[in-house]
Amino acid sequence: MRRDGSKHADRRETVYYDADGRTTEDPARAVAGEIAEYGPHGRRLRRTRFFLSRSELPWLPFGEAAFLLWALAALLVIWASIGLVLRFL
Repeated sequence: MRRDGSKHADRRETVYYDADGRTTEDPARAVAGEIAEYGPHGRRLRRTRFFLSRSELPWLPFGEAAFLLWALAALLVIWASIGLVLRFL
């Protein structure tokens, strides 16, 4: 429920900003943006800013997702090894 008693905003406007700070219409090029919701009388009810940062780790020669999968696999192997060692002690 909104402050003015309505449940939903009447109108939404989305603005995207590229890496240089200019507005863009292409969401794929956006690194930041703002969503403004307006009520029935054109009054702004809420403004939400968002930031999209795609930063790669410079010391990592492959993608972050691949790194996380390998780290998960390594942790599972360590966990299974500890379980086997403790079982046979």
